[in-house]
Amino acid sequence: MKRILLGTLLAAASFHAMAQAPGGPDCGWGNLLFEGQRGTPAHFLASTTNGSSGNATFGMTSGTNGCNTTAPLTYGGKSWLAMNGMMNELSQDMAMGHGEALTTYAVVLGVKPEDRAYFESVTHQHFQQIFTSADATANDVHANTLNVLKGDARLAKYAAQA
Repeated sequence: MKRILLGTLLAAASFHAMAQAPGGPDCGWGNLLFEGQRGTPAHFLASTTNGSSGNATFGMTSGTNGCNTTAPLTYGGKSWLAMNGMMNELSQDMAMGHGEALTTYAVVLGVKPEDRAYFESVTHQHFQQIFTSADATANDVHANTLNVLKGDARLAKYAAQA
């Protein structure tokens, strides 16, 4: 059930990305073909054109097709925690000091396998600092987690890369 929910949410999130390819907002033939058009159908067709022909990937590697890989990637959607409904599971796992959602969070933060047990221990110890209230948002939890990691000599490197 979790896989179906996650797949559905990722598909829904992809609609928000539309034709905004990783190579930039002007990257790919789809953006060229549907330039100036607005709305979901135009964005969907541009994204499909870019994805099905592989021209955006070619453009990113060759520096053509309006693609630019020097700018940082951005994401304008909701936090992955809020989007996939893992806040309750994450809070339960963090309160226990282990669990699937906590492991997933560690992976997303880039915590190496050899540091994950320690990450679970530290986040468990600082649970009250991370989940400051029952209605804490995903952004609050993420920011608080990064603050806890920054304060730990072994885990600080993961806060810097997040």
